[in-house]
Amino acid sequence: MNNHNPNIRPIIRQLDEATANRIAAGEVVERPASAVKELIENALDAGAARIDIAIGEGGKSLIRVSDDGCGMTAEDLPLALSRHATSKIDGDDLLAINSFGFRGEALPSLGAVGRLTITSRVAGGDGAGISVAGGRMTAVRPAAGNPGTIVELRDLFFATPARLKFMRSERAEAQAVADTVRRLAMAEPYVGFTLSSDGREIFRADAEQGELFGALQTRLARIMGRDFIDNAIPLDAQRDGLILTGFAALPTYSRGAAVAQHIYVNGRPVRDKLLTGALRAGYMDVMTTGRYPAAVLYLTCDPQLVDVNVHPAKAEVRFRDPSAARGLVVSALRHCLANAGHRASSTVGDATLAAFRTEPASGLNAPPPRNYQMDYRPSGGAIRASLDLQAPAPTQQAGFGDAPSARFEHVADTGATEAPLGAARAQIHENYIIAQTEDGLVIVDQHAAHERLVYERLKAQAETNGIASQALLIPEIVELSEADANRVMSIAGELAELGLVIEEFGGGAIAVREAPAMLSKLNAQALIRDILDDLADQGASDRLRARIDAVLSSMACHGSVRSGRRMTADEMNALLREMEITPKSGQCNHGRPTWVKLRLGDIERLFGRKD
Repeated sequence: MNNHNPNIRPIIRQLDEATANRIAAGEVVERPASAVKELIENALDAGAARIDIAIGEGGKSLIRVSDDGCGMTAEDLPLALSRHATSKIDGDDLLAINSFGFRGEALPSLGAVGRLTITSRVAGGDGAGISVAGGRMTAVRPAAGNPGTIVELRDLFFATPARLKFMRSERAEAQAVADTVRRLAMAEPYVGFTLSSDGREIFRADAEQGELFGALQTRLARIMGRDFIDNAIPLDAQRDGLILTGFAALPTYSRGAAVAQHIYVNGRPVRDKLLTGALRAGYMDVMTTGRYPAAVLYLTCDPQLVDVNVHPAKAEVRFRDPSAARGLVVSALRHCLANAGHRASSTVGDATLAAFRTEPASGLNAPPPRNYQMDYRPSGGAIRASLDLQAPAPTQQAGFGDAPSARFEHVADTGATEAPLGAARAQIHENYIIAQTEDGLVIVDQHAAHERLVYERLKAQAETNGIASQALLIPEIVELSEADANRVMSIAGELAELGLVIEEFGGGAIAVREAPAMLSKLNAQALIRDILDDLADQGASDRLRARIDAVLSSMACHGSVRSGRRMTADEMNALLREMEITPKSGQCNHGRPTWVKLRLGDIERLFGRKD
C-alpha cells in the first residue's frame, strides 16, 4: 500500500560528513575481516615488504596493521581521513587503476564507526599521529616510530551499535580475518605477513625468495599445504592481452566445497561468476557430482581491459571482453589437465594405505578356536596341542591358481616395470589389475580405466568429424522475450557447432531447426531456457556440451571392458600402455581415480620391515 501524502512535500537535505561516512562504512566495512582487507591493501599500495596484523576479540575490540611502507607526512594525515581523498589515482581515467585502493573511502569510513589512530613516518622525516572517533578528528601530533605506518582501530562499530548485533562469534570473526590475510598473502609472495589474535600468533608467512613462479609455489605450499602443490599442475597461457598463470589441482584431488578455489585479477582477490563458472567448465567432464576442483588462478592484463570500479568492496570485476577471459581460463585448464595424462593425486595412494588394517598384537593371545585343544602336561612343563578329530581336516592345500577370483599368468619380462604404470602381474576379482613398477605396485580398476579411454576416443572423433545434427520434422518454436531471444542468438554459432541449429522466428521467438543426433529425446524448449539461465548468471553456457558429453560418457561406459571379465596378460599390459598416453586417464568419467600406487617403502612399513 502506498501511504504517500501528496500534500506533504519532502525536504531534501545535505547529509553531514559523519553520516555520509557511516553510510559508506556499511558498504566498505561489513565485518572486521573487511577492515583488515582494506588496511592490508593500503599497506601493499605503500610498498610494504612486511605487514603485521594484530586483532583482539575477533577484531571487535582491536585491529592493528603495521607496515614498513613509504609512510605519510604530518600534512598527509588529515587528508587521508577525508572522504574521497586518495594518492592512488588522479581522477583522469577510472580504468587506469594500478593499485588496490582508489576510492578514498576506507579510512574515513573506519573513523566514522570506530576509534581510529594513525601513526606514520616517512624515511628521513619526523613521525606524526592523528586520531578520529565516531567521525570526530583530533589535531595532528608528533609521534615516534619507524618508517612506515601503524593503523589501530578500536571498538569497531561503537558509533553504530546496531551493526554489532550482526557480528558472529569471536572465533568465527577471527577465522574470517585469518582467511582474508591468507588470500592476500597468496598473491604477494615477496611480502612477509604475520597475524596475531589476542596475543597469540596464528599465521606467519615470511617473504619468499627467487623468481616469481617459484616464490608463488613456495607461498602456496605454505598456505594451502604441500599436498596441493604436489598434486597441482602449473598454468601459463595467454590470449588477447590476457595472461593466466597459477596452479590447478588434479581432478582426483578435489574438495567437498569450493573452499580451495582462489582467483585473482591483477593481484586482487575476486569473487566473479564469470571466472568461477569458467573454472567449473574447465573440469566439466572430469569432476564427479558434489566435488569441487582446487585451483589458484592469477589473471593479469592491462588495467584498461578490466573495470574494478564495480562494487565498493572491489570483489567483483567486469572485463571488456568477457568471452576472451572465460575462454582463456577454460581452454588453459582443459589443456593442462589433458597434459597430466595418467596422473592421479598422491592422496589417493595415501588413502589406500590408511585403509589397510593389520591384526592387533593382542590377537596373538586370543582364545584358541573351539576345535583346537590345549593339553597341559606336567612332565617337564611341556605344552602339547592336538587337533579335535571331529574337525574336517583339509586333504589338499589350495594353490593360487585355484582361487576363483585371482589369476596369474607368467609373461616374459620385457622391461615394462620401468613404465609409469608398470607390468601387469595378476588380475583379482576379475576387475582389478595388479602391476609391478620399479618402486612399488599399481592397482588399476579395469572398467573405470577403459571407460575413460573409450570416452576420450569418442570425444576426439566428435571433434574431428563434428557433432552430427538431425533436422526436426517440425521445427520447435520457443517463445521468448526479445531480450532473451537476442541473448541466445548471440551464441547461435557455438550451438550450431554442437549440432543445435536455431533461427530467429520473429516477435522474440526462435525456431529450433536441428538437434544433435545423439540426443534423441531432446526437450529443446527446456534446454534453451536452461541455457538462458546460464547466460544470465555466468555470461556463458556449457549445458549443451555437458549433455553431449554425458551421452558420450554413457556410450563409453557400455562399450568398455566390463567388471568381471577375465583379461589376458597381453590385454592388461595393452590397457596400461594406452592409459599412459591418454589424456585424463588418471580418473574415470565421473571423477573417481582409475588407479592407485603403493610405493615399496610404504608396503615394507606395513609389514614392519621399515620404521
